[in-house]
Amino acid sequence: MSAQAGGFREAMANLGAAVNVVTSAGDAGRVGFTATAVCSVSDTPPMLLVCMNRRSEQNNVVKQNGTLCVNTLSSDQKDLSAVFAGMTEARSDDRFSKAAWNTLKTGAPVLERALASFDCEIKNVIEAGTHSIFLCEVLEVAVESQAKGLVYFQRNYHTLFGTPAASGRG
Repeated sequence: MSAQAGGFREAMANLGAAVNVVTSAGDAGRVGFTATAVCSVSDTPPMLLVCMNRRSEQNNVVKQNGTLCVNTLSSDQKDLSAVFAGMTEARSDDRFSKAAWNTLKTGAPVLERALASFDCEIKNVIEAGTHSIFLCEVLEVAVESQAKGLVYFQRNYHTLFGTPAASGRG
């Protein structure tokens, strides 16, 4: 199978990932979008990378605000994924009415009861292909350890129960 767009997307469907709602607020406005393209870069200083389609109308807002918060959804928050992916009638600020929010250091919306929230300052933006890659320094975190995880794998949502898999070591 070719590594062109169709084959690449098919292969990526087999790469499970946490489901996140990434938010930003500031002078340019308040926005949020669903993302699975989020990963750790460094723990000293703590940094994440977040990928966002450059065609999104929210892209320039996030860049202008210079901050974002990665809110990792629990399985109980699955419906927010569709809301912030634009798959419902909710638009703009109406999206935020579907959950409870607070803020940490940057003022970006922090989802209450998210598995983890990473409040970040954007340090660099790299334009690559169709996406902007935001390199972000994590300034503050909030953690909810009692919830079940949510991942997206093979184009479906799956719940993680926190039971470790057998290591195969004997």
